[in-house]
Amino acid sequence: MDKKIENLGILDGKILIFGGVYSNLQALEKLKHISEELNIAPENCICTGDIIGYCAQPEETIQLFKLWGARSIVGNVEIQLRDNETDCGCDFREGSRCDGFSQLWYPFAQSKLTQNSLDFIATLPDHITFSFGGNINTVVHGSYNNVSEFIFKSTPWSLKETSFNDTKSDVIIAGHCGLPFKDEQNKKQWINPGVIGMPANDGEPHVWYAVLEEINGKMIASHYTMNYNHQLTSQLMKNGLLPEEYARTIVTGIWDNTEILPAVESGLQGFGIRI
Repeated sequence: MDKKIENLGILDGKILIFGGVYSNLQALEKLKHISEELNIAPENCICTGDIIGYCAQPEETIQLFKLWGARSIVGNVEIQLRDNETDCGCDFREGSRCDGFSQLWYPFAQSKLTQNSLDFIATLPDHITFSFGGNINTVVHGSYNNVSEFIFKSTPWSLKETSFNDTKSDVIIAGHCGLPFKDEQNKKQWINPGVIGMPANDGEPHVWYAVLEEINGKMIASHYTMNYNHQLTSQLMKNGLLPEEYARTIVTGIWDNTEILPAVESGLQGFGIRI
């Protein structure tokens, strides 16, 4: 299937980038408020996908996202929902804890979404590209050729390089892995802003996003943490239908398991994140 790529042209002003809302309405409400405080236009707010996920308010989250007017590409979850598939398409190892949890949260989300929300999901592009600060930027979910590929800071550059070559981009803005980072080589940058729907396994309930600015003709990406009403998010998840382990992660900032993580990132669990 041909990719649907939305070219935004040349963007001006600050750009807010974020990923993985994961049906976390309280986090999305807070990020929308931050964007308004920073005077960042909705069309300059870009999500790397997975608006829907682990938390308790998928329908409300989609409707707020639409109301806000921010942009997003499809994550693997949106693709699966759009195509009425029976699993989340996260590429979890069969029989793993994450695979077991997904058999709870994915059908829950699927059961809650209205046709209006599904119609909105169907409009989302596979990728977004734009020019900013003299760079060609491409937004992907996992990688350009695999929406479910987990790319981390420790992932060899040779694997990242394929996305740069295939898109002819200077900067790749990616999601999916759940951890914020920047990696730069050969005047190319791979930026993951992090996700706002779940903590980054750093032992804190805060979540992560990033802002792009043009300073002296150069694009600068700055990562930030965000506090929000995580206690409410966690409480709403304790509905008997969603994994209680994820509700606990919302509060503790520690993932239930590190089975998707490479050794480097797994060893940093609970030690905070430096970018």
